[in-house]
Amino acid sequence: MLIERTLAAVFGANCYVLAAEPGAPALVVDPGAGAARGAMALLRSNHLRLGAILLTHGHADHVWDAQRLIDAAVAQGRIDAGPDGGVDPTGVPVYIPQPDLYRLDDPATTTGIAADGMTFADLAGSQWQRPADVRAFPQDGFGAAVELVPGVALRAVPAPGHSEGSTLFFLNADLGDSQLLFEAEVLDDPTDIPEREYLVALDGDVIFKGSVGRTDLPGGDQYQMWATLRLLASVIDPETVLLPGHGAATTMAHEHHANPYLAEAKVRGGETGA
Repeated sequence: MLIERTLAAVFGANCYVLAAEPGAPALVVDPGAGAARGAMALLRSNHLRLGAILLTHGHADHVWDAQRLIDAAVAQGRIDAGPDGGVDPTGVPVYIPQPDLYRLDDPATTTGIAADGMTFADLAGSQWQRPADVRAFPQDGFGAAVELVPGVALRAVPAPGHSEGSTLFFLNADLGDSQLLFEAEVLDDPTDIPEREYLVALDGDVIFKGSVGRTDLPGGDQYQMWATLRLLASVIDPETVLLPGHGAATTMAHEHHANPYLAEAKVRGGETGA
């Protein structure tokens, strides 16, 4: 399996490109503001076609370039042709967890991020373009793995707290010499890298390496976040490779030992708000 990453220009959000193999339809995860160019470079270098987009949650820094990426893929012939041989620019679905679906009407406002008097659109240098084909992530995907593109099967676990719809997406991936595995400290010997299956989680802004997502934005809830983190700490295999929405890849085992916020949640995860 192919899993590669590029960075969005605004807030350095991670954007991931997944595909079963070179030349296959790709799933692009969280194309934030400025990520379309890097994502297109990964599609070209691996001879991929854009098959679908997945958003881990609805914050502006993770969704902003979704339609721009689709437009670029159409312009460069990197989506599948329709039955009549033509290319349909509305033929690339954009999936998002149902509770955050409303955010795609106006992600800048619903995210509530501003800096030095600048709105998110000011920071991005562009206006929001709502994708033509927005869909709720399939409900079946919360009980069993579903393929949004052929060969990339994901199973979802709700993880509210950072936003109402924040979700982790798990997949089994056969990986060998992957920079993300070195970054997560799963591999340390570059001379002996056998390909094997890893459990990988695209975890958005829920858990970072040494930190967790903030809860002070609209729709965030600290008590929900503690409960989510406590649950995840108890059920996720420690060997799981976490691919977060910002920063370096990590593992659940590393976070058990080195994440003070996760440690706090293990104690406070049963608390409820006033």
